Amino acid sequence: MKKQFFTFLLRWSVNIGALWACASILHFISSIGGVYKIIIAALVVSVLNAIVKPILIIFTLPAIALTLGFFLIIINGFVVYLTSVLYKPLKIDSFWIAVLVGIVISLLNYIVTIATDLIGKENA
Repeated sequence: MKKQFFTFLLRWSVNIGALWACASILHFISSIGGVYKIIIAALVVSVLNAIVKPILIIFTLPAIALTLGFFLIIINGFVVYLTSVLYKPLKIDSFWIAVLVGIVISLLNYIVTIATDLIGKENA
């Protein structure tokens, strides 16, 4: 349980950095506001990734199989877009910008997964 909580906190901090980078680089994310709003938006993204995304993956498994996994990019974008719907201070201009932000978040989370797996193998 302690390892899962640490992993969640690590992914949350990565999501904070990814949202901050996307908000400052991409000007299509409007009015994110201060640091606290980015932290809360990253928390919402992290919770949706932990709860809603696995359910979406199960329901869209045929589309994922037909597109050889590329539909996961759309699912990641949908999770980011759903975050902007649920948390009003995060305003994303279009679904495709949400897909782009989802790609950035997914890539950074993938790097974190590889790093934590390597650290876990070294400690084992």
